[in-house]
Amino acid sequence: MVKVILDNIGKKYEGRENFTLRNINLEIEDKDFCVILGPSGCGKTTLLRMIAGLNSVTEGDLIFGDKRVNKVPSKDRNIAMVFQSYALYPHMTVYDNMAFSLAMRKEPKKLIHERVMEAAQVLQIENYLYSKPSDISGGQRQRVALGRAMVRKPKVFLMDEPLSNLDAKLREHMRVELVKLHKSLETTSIYVTHDQVEAMTMATKIVLMNDGKIQQVGSPEDFYNRPENVFVAKFIGSPTMNLIEGSLKDGEFVSQDGKITITPNADEILKAYEGKPVFVGIRSERFLTDNLSENAFECTLDVVELLGKEKTIHAKFENGQSFVITTPGHLHYKSGEMHRFAFDKDALHFFDGQTQERIN
Repeated sequence: MVKVILDNIGKKYEGRENFTLRNINLEIEDKDFCVILGPSGCGKTTLLRMIAGLNSVTEGDLIFGDKRVNKVPSKDRNIAMVFQSYALYPHMTVYDNMAFSLAMRKEPKKLIHERVMEAAQVLQIENYLYSKPSDISGGQRQRVALGRAMVRKPKVFLMDEPLSNLDAKLREHMRVELVKLHKSLETTSIYVTHDQVEAMTMATKIVLMNDGKIQQVGSPEDFYNRPENVFVAKFIGSPTMNLIEGSLKDGEFVSQDGKITITPNADEILKAYEGKPVFVGIRSERFLTDNLSENAFECTLDVVELLGKEKTIHAKFENGQSFVITTPGHLHYKSGEMHRFAFDKDALHFFDGQTQERIN
């Protein structure tokens, strides 16, 4: 397999004044399952197409292993790409679709058959090899698209939102199957999506992008537990992180209207922000329902959603500030009630109010 390095990569389309991507620096290790995540229009698909050789590199170096591949044609990069639309030939059988790239390279028929049967067995589509794409389900067509990529035994697997056309239940099943497939093939995989659930459940490394820039790179745990800025904090997590705008005064956080006061753990870094604007963030499940001796507040429960094992509570503080609080499903809460909760001091995140970067 191979390590993929993006060294100060930039992309500017002809006729446009500004760069679509610039200063992209990233190392994708051998056998990584790297998910490039971000909202629509952030540049993630453009970046994937540059790695694939479908888009040219305007500046910087794209390296596979120890080889610079900026000018290497896509067909010579030893990559395989799976598209959102599957891109199967409708007039060919499943077998012929999977065999097509090898047949075009004039590989021996015996090798082609062995590769197709091996991939079909791994993907559990042996019973559909002589069916046409129109005769099988969306999930099966996605497996065929994966099989067509697998038979080439590429150094790098590239996937562009391959599950977006599937229904919710099938997406959940295919996420598990893709992780198993990645582990069995031990390939370097790069996967583009706008769905944070796919990123958090599948990736060994997440690259979160916005406005053509990388916001953070790390493991799913890094993203959830230590978001690098306000954008990451808002983007990752469902429900999204609760954020309150205010400032630090005499070692305490005070909201802009002065009605919410939180005493954080002693932190030398925070002392430098005395009197300066900051955001404080807390995940919905980190509010305390007992031990309300410190950082407690009373709120009205607007909406209580029962989701089986947990409840999601949309609560409103007396100043109009809204919070989303997650509690175990067996606890009793009803819309319209008043309840007391507390901020867990060990679960607070602080961000610079001006740069919106993490400060603790």
